[in-house]
Amino acid sequence: MAPVNVMEYEPLAASRVEPGAWDYYQGGSDDERTLRDNQEAFGRIRLRPRVLVDTSTCDTSTTVIGTPVDLPVLVAPVAYHGLAHADGECATAEGAARAGTLMVASCNSNRTMEEIAKSSSAPLWLQLYLHADTGINEQLVRRAEDAGYRGLVLTVDRPRFGNRERDRRNGFKLPPHLRAANYGDVTRDMSAVSISTWESLDWLVGATRLPVLVKGILTAEDGDLAAQHGVAGVIVSNHGGRQLDGVLSGIDALPEVVAGVAGRCEVFCDGGVRRGTDVLKAIALGARAVLVGRPVIWGLAVDGANGVADVLGLLHTEFGLAMALAGRTTVASIDASLVTRTVEVVRAYP
Repeated sequence: MAPVNVMEYEPLAASRVEPGAWDYYQGGSDDERTLRDNQEAFGRIRLRPRVLVDTSTCDTSTTVIGTPVDLPVLVAPVAYHGLAHADGECATAEGAARAGTLMVASCNSNRTMEEIAKSSSAPLWLQLYLHADTGINEQLVRRAEDAGYRGLVLTVDRPRFGNRERDRRNGFKLPPHLRAANYGDVTRDMSAVSISTWESLDWLVGATRLPVLVKGILTAEDGDLAAQHGVAGVIVSNHGGRQLDGVLSGIDALPEVVAGVAGRCEVFCDGGVRRGTDVLKAIALGARAVLVGRPVIWGLAVDGANGVADVLGLLHTEFGLAMALAGRTTVASIDASLVTRTVEVVRAYP
């Protein structure tokens, strides 16, 4: 029987992916508290539906930094899709196109950014880490522009690798038949850190004609600063629970960052999205859209592009149903009056 929800893809994918690679995808840092809380946090939010609303037609479409998408669910950047499927990121991009949404391709991909762009009609953003070698940074930016990418996503929460104990136990590294394709024949050191500061963000914003988003913001203060530095979007993210353990979940940090940004750029959220109601809650709390990572990899492992499209399709169907049951007929009509919390999260901002 075909999976009827996203979670049913997880055990199917686990049986198809080599155990060390599976731990690489699934694992978090330290005690994995944040990894678990990314999902659990959605359960602390309750919905306040309105009734007697004509929901015979619900429109799930929206735009993200000016790009139309059929649903407010984007494909998050995840490295090394070739560990899950032979067609790697090309199959993921094809699945995203079938689902009518946007894919954020990781710079640490097993297919080049050009191959990914040629493989599908999906709109694409490229996720970047900035490195000490500014020539590499400049080259990646120019290649993304030339390949037709519509945005650059700078990940800013990895000055060092988090303590990913599953990978340490497994001695995880790429198998010989896979490589970080965007770096040519250069072997990428997986322990390398990114060199990102507010000054390097200024460099990136000034070095490209593409909109720049920052991924890894969790506080109002940094949301405010990012907006001041001219970004087009902020992605509220804790790196899937893979960096500093014990931080807020993305959905818990979202209202704070929205307040800090104060409408100056678009705000997105990732971490733990598994249901259409999760998407609904994130939109109500101020997200323009959510990004989904691990479930997309599950779909890819199970059935390539078809699996990716089905995972995204399941979320699309559930989100449309949740809108109707909540009395909301458009994405724009989803607001904070729709949600309430069962447990108040302690916040450090006014």
